[in-house]
Amino acid sequence: MEKINNYISLNNKYLREADVLIGKGDYVQASEKFWGAAAEMVKAMAVKRGIELRSHGELYQFATKLSQELNNRELIRLFGLASALHQNFYENWLPPEMVIEGGEAVKELVELLRKIEVQKSKYKMIKEGLKISLANHF
Repeated sequence: MEKINNYISLNNKYLREADVLIGKGDYVQASEKFWGAAAEMVKAMAVKRGIELRSHGELYQFATKLSQELNNRELIRLFGLASALHQNFYENWLPPEMVIEGGEAVKELVELLRKIEVQKSKYKMIKEGLKISLANHF
């Protein structure tokens, strides 16, 4: 649980820092912060499933698997946009408008993953409550 909390904490920190950097016009640094926010959230999702991701390749593979598992292709699209921001950190080839839009895509990705976890938690609570209720009746 500590690792998950660390990833989520870093995600929140990087999102805040990216917004500040956008305000300062530092689109290169903002790009990397947005990428970091996306990566940390995907890592948190993986750890919740007992998987530790150790490379960029594993991040991409897990995001793809998660997208398939959830039947949600939007997840792949949003993660791909986050990846372009990571490349921009090294190349500085994206116009400011694309960095800003990419940042919005990262925020959408983070929100999508948070909603998935909330729904999953609610389902688990309902399922457990049903088991307890049934156990009390038999």
